[in-house]
Amino acid sequence: MADIALTAAQVRPIDVSKCEIYDFIAAVTITQGQAVYLLTAGTVGLADANASAPAPQFLGIALNGGGAGAAIAVFKRGRLAGLTVSGMNAGAKLYLSTTAGALADAATGTLAPVGMVVTMPDSTPTKVAFIDANWSVLYA
Repeated sequence: MADIALTAAQVRPIDVSKCEIYDFIAAVTITQGQAVYLLTAGTVGLADANASAPAPQFLGIALNGGGAGAAIAVFKRGRLAGLTVSGMNAGAKLYLSTTAGALADAATGTLAPVGMVVTMPDSTPTKVAFIDANWSVLYA
């Protein structure tokens, strides 16, 4: 298992009209590209697959960074650029990592799938992440 590298400044939606993005308030400092979850106060913190309380949840990927109290755009569903998935196979699953805010190429800790690797319709084809945060799931 390895955490998936990202280039924070390049994390952005592809085909914005086909994506779901929602705004929340940060409870902690969050960096663009980090995985977040919803706290009971309605703010967002860094998500991880550790089994400790709270149980792992996945709200989406932060599209911007900021400190506690900052507005954070959370990417819930769609194709996302900026994650280093080019060396992975199309169809490979993406998971929450046990590292706070990170995604991984294999399940660790609590099984928490968050998306998969897909290809773009270009000549390469370029591989990107498809994120699909299922808000009704509480991983245990």
